[in-house]
Amino acid sequence: MMTLVRAELRKTSTTRISWTMPVAMFLVGGLFAALQGFALVSFGEIPGPDGQTIAPVEAFGETAIARLVYTGGFQFGYLLALVLGILSMSGEFRHQTITGTLLSTPRRGRLILGKLLALAVVVTLNGLAFIAGSLVGGGLILLSGDVALFPDAGGLVLTLLRLLLVLVLWGLIGFGLGVLITNQVMALFAGIAIALLVEPLLSFLIQFLDPVAEAARYFPSQATTAALDLFAGVDAEAAAVFGGGDLLTWWVGALVLLGYALVMTVIGWVVTTRRDVA
Repeated sequence: MMTLVRAELRKTSTTRISWTMPVAMFLVGGLFAALQGFALVSFGEIPGPDGQTIAPVEAFGETAIARLVYTGGFQFGYLLALVLGILSMSGEFRHQTITGTLLSTPRRGRLILGKLLALAVVVTLNGLAFIAGSLVGGGLILLSGDVALFPDAGGLVLTLLRLLLVLVLWGLIGFGLGVLITNQVMALFAGIAIALLVEPLLSFLIQFLDPVAEAARYFPSQATTAALDLFAGVDAEAAAVFGGGDLLTWWVGALVLLGYALVMTVIGWVVTTRRDVA
């Protein structure tokens, strides 16, 4: 199995995305952490309990502010992880290497497992680049606003580990989508459109429909936000200003997202083992 994983990693290392994606992750993480920092530390104000506006640092506390800043671009981080997952399988069909890959590893179950493990490694490495960029970009803004960089180091490490887990799970979701839609361009278009536009918009709209409003909390984007537990210790009314007022508990959110990843992975597994690629 390790031979298969190493082979997949070598294959990935020969493509441009092996270095362009970590760079993109670093820049995206840094940019959106900095923007989040500007909004929360330098310019932002939210309604206070007495009806007047107050700075978010006063309402949330430095620990929550650091969490929100360092994860400021997590939506774009999991979008890029989704892209990595899609490319890991759809690339085989686009470049017509799938037949040779299957011939070299006739047992398709082993091949899929090897690809999944390699994908987890690749997404984790890219996730570390994303976190590094977030720490740099967000840290600079926190320093400029006289906010502690790591007010609760243990809690922040836990948040960043959850972020890595979230990115890997989105990568697995992308893997399943890349198997279902073998046309790489269509798979990327569908994945990005659903994750960035359709699902968040649908999640927002059904909140106004009482019979199904509760279902919005179980959508992937909402489950992701819940899994990160960004608003722990924050007053619910203040958290609602940033979309954190009615979320699942972090572990339920993580399980829901894991469920999506497992479903897409199993679909990818079944389709690959049964598909005729001759």
